[in-house]
Parts: sequence; C-alpha cells; structure tokens
Amino acid sequence: MIKEAVYHRPKDNFAYMYDQETLHILLQTKKDDINSVSLIHGDPYDWKEEKWQTDSKPMKKTGSTDLHDYWFAAIKPPFRRLRYGFHCESEEEVCYFTEGGFFHSKPSDIANYFCFPYLHAVDLFSPPAWVKDTVWYQIFPERFANGDAALNPPGTVEWGRAKPTPENFFGGDFQGVMDHLDYLEELGINGIYLTPVFTAYSNHKYDTIDYMEIDPQFGDKETFRRLVDACHKRGIRVMLDAVFNHSGYYFPPFQDVMENQERSRYKDWFHLREFPVKADGQPNYDTFGFVGSMPKLNTNNPEVKDYLLRTAKYWVEEFNIDGWRLDVANEVDHSFWREFRKTVKRVKPDVYILGEIWHDSMPWLRGDQFDAVMNYPFTNRTVDFFAKQKIPASKFAQSITKVLHMYPANVNESAFNLLDSHDTPRIATLADHDKNKIKLLYLFQLSFIGTPCLYYGDEIGMAGGEDPGCRACMEWEEDKQDRELFAFVRSLIELRKNEPLFGNHADFRFHETSNEKCLVYEKSGKTGRLLFVLNNSPEAELLSTGDFVGTPDSREWRLSAEGILKKQPITLPVEMELPPFGFRIFEQ
Repeated sequence: MIKEAVYHRPKDNFAYMYDQETLHILLQTKKDDINSVSLIHGDPYDWKEEKWQTDSKPMKKTGSTDLHDYWFAAIKPPFRRLRYGFHCESEEEVCYFTEGGFFHSKPSDIANYFCFPYLHAVDLFSPPAWVKDTVWYQIFPERFANGDAALNPPGTVEWGRAKPTPENFFGGDFQGVMDHLDYLEELGINGIYLTPVFTAYSNHKYDTIDYMEIDPQFGDKETFRRLVDACHKRGIRVMLDAVFNHSGYYFPPFQDVMENQERSRYKDWFHLREFPVKADGQPNYDTFGFVGSMPKLNTNNPEVKDYLLRTAKYWVEEFNIDGWRLDVANEVDHSFWREFRKTVKRVKPDVYILGEIWHDSMPWLRGDQFDAVMNYPFTNRTVDFFAKQKIPASKFAQSITKVLHMYPANVNESAFNLLDSHDTPRIATLADHDKNKIKLLYLFQLSFIGTPCLYYGDEIGMAGGEDPGCRACMEWEEDKQDRELFAFVRSLIELRKNEPLFGNHADFRFHETSNEKCLVYEKSGKTGRLLFVLNNSPEAELLSTGDFVGTPDSREWRLSAEGILKKQPITLPVEMELPPFGFRIFEQ
C-alpha cells in the first residue's frame, strides 16, 4: 500500500455538510492501489464499559484520475457530531488511517481520529435553490440588439455591417433585449447574465465611470427596471456584472488623482507606487494586468469599501436583480467579499453571487463569500476534448472527475458551466465550424452537474475568434441563423428542465471503455438512470452497451428528423454503430 498517497483533511471538499443532517466524507488514494475502504465512525461521547462505540460503512469509489482514486461516504450523525477514520485494504495489507497516522489495528484512543465537531446550520454552504434549475444566457448588451436608435453613441456603425473592433459601437441597448424576450423564452433559458451596464468609456464597459448610473447608450434606470420586470414576468432571472477590482480611467476619483496628484483626497482609493502618477507606457500604479485605463481599487480603504458595498446593495434593493457576477474576483481581498455577501444577502437572501475565477477556487467557496465561480477548468477540458480533439476519452474523463472532486457536491450543483464567453473564442470557431462537434459540446454541457450558460448567438451557429472577434453583432436575420442547431439546443434545455435525471438532480459518473474515441457516462437517481454514449470521432464506431447496461425494456432518446430528441422503446443490451460524432442516450 502506498501510504504517502492516502490523503484526507476534515474540511473543504474532503469533509463537509451537504445538508443540515448529512456529512459527505472523501478519501483520496493512489490509483488502483487499494481494493476497498470503510468509514469507521461514531459519536465522540458514545462510550460503553470504557469503550468507544463505532460503526463501519463501506465507501464507494466515485471516480479516478491518472493518479488517484476517490472514495466517498454520506453519513447522518444522530447527534450532529462525528469522529472517524478509514479502514483500508489492499492486496498485501490492511491498515487504519486516522488523523494520528496509520495503524495495523483499530486505535483505541479516540484522540487519533478525525473530528467533525458539530453540524451547525449556519455553516452550511447554501447557494440559492433556484440556481440548480437555471439555464443562463450571456448577453453582451452592446452587441445583442439595437432597439432604440435615439440612444446610439456618436459614430455608431450600422448593425452587423462591420467587424467588431475594440473601439466601434453598434448601438445595442436594453430595448433591444426586451424586443427579443420572445426569442429567449422560445429557446428555454431562464436566466440572463448581462456584462457591465454602468456608465463607462468603452464598448465593453469594464472600465466603469459611475457605478450608480446606467450607461446612456443602453437606456436609463426606468428602462432597466422595465427590463428586469419583463424578465421576471417570464420566469427569467437577471444577473449583472460588477467590476470591483478596478475602475475606469475616467472614474471621477481617479481623475482627481491625475489632476491633483499627492494632494488628491482620493489618492488612497488606489494602489499608487509613486508621484507623479503616469498612465502612459507601463503605469506606475496597480491596474488590471498592465492596462492603464483600469486602475486597481483599494478595497481595504473604508471609503472605497463603503462606495462599492452601497453599489452592490443599491441595484439589488432598487431593481430586484437576482445575481452579481464579479469580475477579476480573485484579485480582491477575501475580507471585502465576506462583507459583500453579508450586504447583499441581507437585502435579498437568495441573490446569486458568482465570482470570475479561472483556477481552483475552494478558498472562495466555503459559504462565506461566493455561491459559485465560473467553471473554467470544466470549460477548458471540454473544449480540448470535443472541439479541439486534443485529448483521448480516458484523459477527459479523468480531468472532469478531478474537477468534480475538487469541490463539495453542493458547490458543484451551482457551478457556472460555460463553453465560451466574451473573453474566449466562440465554440463554432474552436470546433472548426463542425456542427456535429458543437452538438456534442452542448449535449455534455446541458447534461452535466451545475448551472449551464450559453453565450449569445452560439445557439444559431455564430462564429468568432479571440476578443474582439467573439463580440460580433447578434444575427437576427433568420435565413442566416442555423435553426436546426437552435431546435437541437432548445430540445436539450427542455430535457434538462423536465427530466430530473438529465438535469441537476442526479449523481454523475463515467464508465470506462477501451475505445478512446467514445465517452460513456451515467446520470442516476431515485427515479432511474440515463446512460450517455458519445462518439467523439469523425469515423463511425462500434460499441456494445453490454458492459454498462443489462436491464431490458428500456427507452432510448434519439434525434428525430426535426433535430429534436424523442423517446422510443428499446431492449438492452444492444450492439450499435455510432455515426461520426453521433450519440445515443438510454433511459432506465
């Protein structure tokens, strides 16, 4: 037994409250090294005849990577407290692993065991319940639709008549979004994520000038109120984008610094390294990246903190928005985000707080800061496998298994799963414009654990490379839209909303297969299970379900001639030939 590979800690993703009564416990071991693990557990105060009373529960192997196996157990401690250890068996050895180390026999001293002192309801990670059943649609307001030409900025380009650049404007606005709510409702989404809408200099609006005002090219506060109300009447939530890491160059406090230098009353609002402050070349103050037009805010300054927290509270309180997406969230101090959470949750307890973080985000996901982060580890691996064909099925399964075990299950259920965004090339471009690849990307995204997000226009086949190419005008001429792809995506969203196993109310796991071009995964729950078999190859592949499914009288979800998934009876197991980039879904 490779003991140095056995790992557990009694917190974060290894031991956490799933609900007010249930603990989830995870153990990590070397891949294929240990045959079985049992959880030895008991209440720390349960003693009889000077002997601690324990029970044993077999742990389930829930996944493997190229290096590790993961073992899982769910426990309901009757008195909300637990001491525990692990009984591990390999081919050559049996041992007990506890906080005190490894033992050949079960240790009698309770001090050796891991401790979860008490299940406090206040410590439970509790994202808004509605998020689990939300399918998001990201809108870049300047490029979605021009509904009120009277608001057009000077020099506005006719809609779609030029390629997007970092400087040009096409006049997208709130009225344009409202004009197309029927379209969004037909697609089936029930959440809109709007990139920044506050007064700013650029077309992307990530360089805020006034956090308390709507940019006049989009409309005014009353127009925004009508937009939120119109969305809510259709069952659509609205999430705004907040840029609290940095302001824009024309933010009045920064302009005061540039004018008055060390005499400015706002000099401590920013991270200034020397005077005079210079924006030309490489700035001599902290910024987003090295972008001089985006000076970094000092969120430890009480005045800055008060201004930003009033902003966060104002838009929730006055306009009833449903969420905040937080830009460059990992570069802002944890203390600020803890106060941010308390501030907005006091106004609206079920507001969704989403951080933009591109890496392992456990420090922000302990229940005191964010409800979720943008799940870029999921994004990158999914694009590598389906769109770019860079990795085999086994490596993809291992990488997603690692993502799933990186966080607690209740964190995964609210994770923001995107395929692309305003910061990345579009999936049509990444997939070489192959619609069959795009369908597999959407199938996996919309059947995975978490809350999925579509980037505007992807559902009709829009393409585009890196920024600014990914920020083109939405295509509203129907004869230029891929309506067959739209119908396919709509059918997946409908399945996710109406079939609990397809959506966010099932356990997820991969099945091993010797065919590195085919991906097999299962969604299972109390009502049954779904088996997904995907051929991620330009060649037809032969596969049998005999290794995965044995129960007869099942049903199969199959594409109809209209491009919509429909159900039909089938008897399993079956030998099948999957067409290039084809798939089949079996239900039991």
